[in-house]
Amino acid sequence: MHFFGNIEAKIDSKGRFFIPVLFRKILLEKAEEKIMLCKNLYQPCLVLTPMTVWNTELNELKSKLNKWNPQHQLILRQYVSDVEILNIDTNGRILLPKRYQELANINNDIRLIGMDDKIEIWAKELTNAPFMDPEEFSANLFQIMNDNDRHE
Repeated sequence: MHFFGNIEAKIDSKGRFFIPVLFRKILLEKAEEKIMLCKNLYQPCLVLTPMTVWNTELNELKSKLNKWNPQHQLILRQYVSDVEILNIDTNGRILLPKRYQELANINNDIRLIGMDDKIEIWAKELTNAPFMDPEEFSANLFQIMNDNDRHE
């Protein structure tokens, strides 16, 4: 499952927005009825993760945790308590809870960005400039691709 591109949307007065047809089609093809919503750990945006992808990531995390380690228990608790299960309604909309809108400083205008197996939700004004300087991006991409060539 791969989401790509970015699409602008608006949140209505009730906090709902339409999942873009491009993304909704992928979810329907994979029979994904539920989506997990959480705050991105590193960026000021929200993340929609299909339930099957989220479950895979949860299992990966649990495989690395020791249930007898108190710190690991805290990590797992934080991970599973900071999500919300969302359903796509019959019109293709989801309800974005107010507390999540506040976490990401989202008002009415949003940008949905496909990030491989996830969809990020950004306050539109935070996406007006490139995420990285173009020269920095190309230099980092070149470095990553050359490092990977040496490891294969």
